[in-house]
Amino acid sequence: MIKGDKLVLKGLKFHGFHGVKPEERKLGQKFLIDVDAWMDLRAAGNSDQLSDTISYTAIYSIVKEIVEGTPHNLLESVAQLIASTVLNKYPQVSAVRIQVGKPHVAVVGSVDYLGVEIIRNRSSAAESLS
Repeated sequence: MIKGDKLVLKGLKFHGFHGVKPEERKLGQKFLIDVDAWMDLRAAGNSDQLSDTISYTAIYSIVKEIVEGTPHNLLESVAQLIASTVLNKYPQVSAVRIQVGKPHVAVVGSVDYLGVEIIRNRSSAAESLS
């Protein structure tokens, strides 16, 4: 498991049109996103300056643009795009954990959500781009 400092964004909610079923593409649905972005936060902790960290709103904006943007068939693809975008845009981030959940799924039974979780570090991000 990755250890150390991280930025945490939990419970982000967006309406998107991802999925393989026609009704998912037409009507859309709610998606729940969690992001952990590992980076050294000591400088920001000591300086109390935003310039020594990454603004939560910057990561939020990346997630919003992707989830509300071009539809993907799979949640795995949505998660991968969020992870690679964060890692590519912010070199100070050493790893990310992205969780994408769908709370409204066609299953028999009660669930909070179904989804995927991926963890990407800087070396795996570079490999996925080549």
